[in-house]
Amino acid sequence: MTASADSAGGALTKATEHRAAGVAFGAHALHDGFTDLVYVMLPIWQHEFGLGYAVLGLMRTVFSGTLAGFQIPSTLLAERLGAPLVLALGTALAGIGYCLAGLSQGVPMLVAALFVGGLGCSTQHPLASSLVAHAFAGRRSLKALGTYNFSGDIGKMTLPAAASLLFVVLPWRHALLLLGGIGLLAGLAIFVVMPRLGAVPAAPEKTEPAVTHGRLVGYGFPLLLSIGVLDSATRMAFLTFLPFVLTAKGASLPTIGLGLTLVFAGGAVGKLVCTFIGARIGAVPTVWLTEVVTMLGIIALLPLSLAAAMLLLPLVGIALNGTSSVLYGSVPDLVAPERRQRAFGIFYTGTIGAGAVSPALYGLLGDAVGVPSALVVVASAVLLTLPITLALRPALTARVS
Repeated sequence: MTASADSAGGALTKATEHRAAGVAFGAHALHDGFTDLVYVMLPIWQHEFGLGYAVLGLMRTVFSGTLAGFQIPSTLLAERLGAPLVLALGTALAGIGYCLAGLSQGVPMLVAALFVGGLGCSTQHPLASSLVAHAFAGRRSLKALGTYNFSGDIGKMTLPAAASLLFVVLPWRHALLLLGGIGLLAGLAIFVVMPRLGAVPAAPEKTEPAVTHGRLVGYGFPLLLSIGVLDSATRMAFLTFLPFVLTAKGASLPTIGLGLTLVFAGGAVGKLVCTFIGARIGAVPTVWLTEVVTMLGIIALLPLSLAAAMLLLPLVGIALNGTSSVLYGSVPDLVAPERRQRAFGIFYTGTIGAGAVSPALYGLLGDAVGVPSALVVVASAVLLTLPITLALRPALTARVS
């Protein structure tokens, strides 16, 4: 009788894990796909409304800035209303944003649509990643968060490609209305399917040794965030300069597109593979490995021929993006369970914000010293993460249980 009950409980746990993973991975794929779909739409909107590059850049900033800025408010709202409702409403709101974009007759309404879409997408990263961290424990949490991180790249590759195919058979407005409707249906599905895991119990009061442990963990999260900010800034700056590096080697426009695709494909693999490496050898050695390979790979690109550089790009992508999965997967180790949802909101806000600001800052450096020298600085900045990672080691050793 007891064995039967235990078996039923285990089956229920597995079912809950599968539902949590399905919701989190699916939401990440859809939201990241919606986010990168803006890139596909910019040339269409330029032609439709006669826009200049400054306005197009502003449109992208409206979406990404809203997404980054409202992640912490999303977690605070979820603490009051519940994560399933807020994530479902956010997904539906992202769909409504694209419906409004499809109905827009001018730039003001289009900007408003992008604001609505970015607002909806701001709910996904902190709430879905917190759901995964809640449903999976220990080293399984790191692997699950790495797979969750990888699922976003699947959405980035598939949804813009699907939209491009839709534009062949449908006017762009109708296609956006259809994609927006998918967002509305996905929001309803999330609300129905997402498991209600309940509030995480607060940590009990600790004795004096545990307080020391708490201090280590308390210092650990800001250190982890610092590494994430530097890593994200490096990644976005590198991607900004890469087309110009390839152009200087004689690459055509299609070749530049292929080069970026190779980096993104390597990055998707890196996000998945590096979490399993991290679970096996530890987060600190993995971060050292990925950051050193990133630095060496970026610098090695400069003197290589175009053909050799193209061969190296997937490896650079693996190292460049692999660090992020290890960092995201380490958040549950450094934050008490009842504070993880808010911590993910802070972490994603910091890393996405750094990625948004760094291209402009490094762009000024590129204007001053040239792209090759600026890229050497970008690569060297990666080394700043290494001493921070060593300082982080005690906090990762003293994990939050």
